[in-house]
Amino acid sequence: MNHDTAADAAPITSADVGDAARLVAFGLQPKLLPARDAEYADLIRRHREDPRFAALAAAVAAGLGLVVLEVSPRAGMAVTAGEDSVFAVRMGDYARRAGTESADRFLHGLAHLAVAAMAFPRPEDLADDAYVGRLSVHGVDAFVRQACRRLEERAELRGEISDPEVDGPSLEAAWRVYARRSATGATKDARRLAASTVGIVAKAVAFLVDSGFLQRVSDDGGGTYRTTARYQLQVRDTAGSAAMSELLELGVVAVTDGSPSLLAAAVDGELVPGAGLPFHGV
Repeated sequence: MNHDTAADAAPITSADVGDAARLVAFGLQPKLLPARDAEYADLIRRHREDPRFAALAAAVAAGLGLVVLEVSPRAGMAVTAGEDSVFAVRMGDYARRAGTESADRFLHGLAHLAVAAMAFPRPEDLADDAYVGRLSVHGVDAFVRQACRRLEERAELRGEISDPEVDGPSLEAAWRVYARRSATGATKDARRLAASTVGIVAKAVAFLVDSGFLQRVSDDGGGTYRTTARYQLQVRDTAGSAAMSELLELGVVAVTDGSPSLLAAAVDGELVPGAGLPFHGV
């Protein structure tokens, strides 16, 4: 009696399921890379060489509400949480973790959008696995303030003197608040106030570091960071959000040799959409 290849394959065992779940568990440790853990590296190798094991790991991830973005030696098992997943980080969760006021929700959203835009200013940067973006806390704050100036100019050209309507574009509803907020603010001992815009950006960046999306490289510019493969995959997965499109269309990020920089507010430019937020519910 003839049997096809699938029928001849050995049945999936509880040990196989356990290994697949173990691989997903590794993927939920964002700072851990296969190069630093032999078991993790072995499971990544098995995933790449055994289609049945790869399908089993994908099924385990899907059952947890996770989407597999990539499984590779460079990124490990990179997963992102679906909106209904218990692992999804929503704005309320983020606010509690960052110790921020709910009233600053839009400002933190702008900070995350700006980090993504400065990290990957061009579509080819997102497509190139070898590309590493760099940014600084002060640079991100300057970027958002440039965007605020562009939005102010646009509002003036349209003759809008009062604040935008509630149902207006998301950036239109937030730029005045950011522009009016102190950039650094200080206490008597010169510590940065958490509610200042630089403090907000620093919190956003710290969250991304804890999530395995950024790595600190120096103290320059209030802290300078480089992107990880996991962050590139995350931004690639959420590319083209409406808010990100609106932000990049302002042409604030200059594209020269691949290193993001800021354009003067009076210079016209246009970039295509390319990034989104690393958490749900914003």
